[in-house]
Amino acid sequence: MTDVGELLRKGRMFRASGDPSGAARYLAEAAEHAPRDRTVLTELALAHFQSAALGKAERVLTTLVDLDPSDGYTRLLLGRTLSRQSRHADAMPHLRLAAAITRDPEVEAEVARAQARVTTTREAPSPSP
Repeated sequence: MTDVGELLRKGRMFRASGDPSGAARYLAEAAEHAPRDRTVLTELALAHFQSAALGKAERVLTTLVDLDPSDGYTRLLLGRTLSRQSRHADAMPHLRLAAAITRDPEVEAEVARAQARVTTTREAPSPSP
């Protein structure tokens, strides 16, 4: 039997030491054994985000949103993940919800930054052929 707690501990240790890719290996295994454990999934999403595996981070964060749509931190991280992929318009609903849930001024600032990027992208001239 696999000890999910030990895998989580090792994953956190690797992430704390600056090796998010190494952390993701342990945390992915932990998630296989505990696919609805929000702590494991959050740590896995963070490891993927920090190692720039943004597609993987997005998939894990979407699962977390499905498990708890009212988790402001998950919404913030999903918004940041989408924004980091230059999907600013897709990020906006998640960032706005995170701001509404958390009432954190830093999250509200993140919304403003993403909104500015959406506006800039829409105003940018189309490239000529």
